[in-house]
Amino acid sequence: MRALADRVGVTPMALYRHVADKAALLDGMVGRLLSGLLPAEAAGGQAWYQRLDALAHACRKLTQRHPWAAHLFFSRPAVTPDAVRAVDIVYLALVEAGVPESEVPRLERLISTFVIGFAASEASGRFAPGSMDPRGRRGQLPDGELPGHRKVGPWLDLPVDLTAEFEADLADIRRLVEAAARRAG
Repeated sequence: MRALADRVGVTPMALYRHVADKAALLDGMVGRLLSGLLPAEAAGGQAWYQRLDALAHACRKLTQRHPWAAHLFFSRPAVTPDAVRAVDIVYLALVEAGVPESEVPRLERLISTFVIGFAASEASGRFAPGSMDPRGRRGQLPDGELPGHRKVGPWLDLPVDLTAEFEADLADIRRLVEAAARRAG
């Protein structure tokens, strides 16, 4: 709070007229960020999967502009009105897809965790290219065989199109949602 007060040129106590504490400030930041992800009213005519895709793309784009946002999303619950509205978009899309209401919270968590996790991994550089050759990194790896690495080794260091991978992952999630709806029907 002191650092923020210094940055905006006020005393720390002056901030408390606007927020109760650091937690409220962070919750407000999450809400403000998520409000930018909310669709325009015109999005109402879109299919459920188009609304989920649009929200996922907006979240990824936001975290590409503000890499710190993904970590904030992971660390704070959606408690402000705008944050709750963003989650409600996912709930409604899943219900409209035919997912049983009892399964909606679980699938929302899966979708949110994927989108935020992908964005956080991308923003932090976790997906950056590097040498994953287990032989070359043997000193950093546990003793013994790494059969999984040996099997997929040729594909570990190929150039990755993260946008294509994100799209493929969203398509997989759509099929998962559709499968959950079919099981119910």
